Amino acid sequence: MKKYLLGSMAAAALVPPTLVRGADAPAAAAGWHAQSLIQAVGYMVLFAAVGIVVAIVGYKLFDKCTPGDLHREIIEHRNVAAAIVAASVILGVSLIIAASILG
Repeated sequence: MKKYLLGSMAAAALVPPTLVRGADAPAAAAGWHAQSLIQAVGYMVLFAAVGIVVAIVGYKLFDKCTPGDLHREIIEHRNVAAAIVAASVILGVSLIIAASILG
């Protein structure tokens, strides 16, 4: 069953967009919408890289705004509460990044 699903997904990804939307349908407007699979993968890598960098910067900014060294507290002192706070900050920043990427 899994092989069938993977095979049908791979086949669907290889179908040209003109066959999906019809030959007489107008082409999609250029912009941030990918026109090919390679372009979609490129956008995915770009957005992932930007998202990861912004998430790390957000964590570091939060660490600078709070008293003490959060990273050292997690690593050296094995403070579980500090790790939960850091994880919630990273998740919060990641939700904001995802919402901004989706528009």
